[in-house]
Amino acid sequence: MDDYEEQASVAGNVGRMSMEPSPSKGAVKVGGWRYEDSTRYIGEWNQRGQKHGLGHLQFADGTRYDGQFVEGMSHGLGCLWFADGAKYEGEFMNGWFHGHGIFWRADGMKFEGEFRGGKIWGLGLITYQDFTHGFPRNEGYFQDCRLLRKRRCPEIVQKAQKCALMARSQCDHPY
Repeated sequence: MDDYEEQASVAGNVGRMSMEPSPSKGAVKVGGWRYEDSTRYIGEWNQRGQKHGLGHLQFADGTRYDGQFVEGMSHGLGCLWFADGAKYEGEFMNGWFHGHGIFWRADGMKFEGEFRGGKIWGLGLITYQDFTHGFPRNEGYFQDCRLLRKRRCPEIVQKAQKCALMARSQCDHPY
C-alpha cells in the first residue's frame, strides 16, 4: 500500500468524508478520491463534490499539484511539479499560472515575475542555469514568453519570490 492509499483509507472517499467545517472558506468535507485515469486527490471538498480548499492532486503521468482549489480548479497559491522536472510555485487562477510566481524549467533556467493565462506575461527576470541573466540582462516586460522591453523590476521579482515562498510553505499541509 503506497502513501496515498494509506492516507485515503484513513480519509475515506467522497461518499464517506468528514463533515467537519474547514478553515478554508466553503470547504465542508475532507477526503480522498482516485479517478478512473489514476489521478488521485486528497484534500478539501465543497458541498457540490468539487475540490475546494487545500488539496493534493497527483496525475497519472507523475505531475503533482499541492495548493488551493476553488470549485474544482487550482486557484490561489500553489506548487506544480511536472513529470519532466520543471516546476512552478506561485499564484494560480482558474487552473492557470496567473499572477506572481517562479517557474523553473527542467534544464535549470528560471523566470521570476508575472504570469497570465499560463504564460510568462508581464514584468520579470530570467536566470540561467549558470546563475547569469544573459547579456544584455533578460529583465523587463515579457509578453507571450518573449522579452519585449528591457526594464529593471526588482519589486516584481521580490513579489514573485514572496508568492513562491508562501505557496511552498502551504504545500506542507497534512494531506
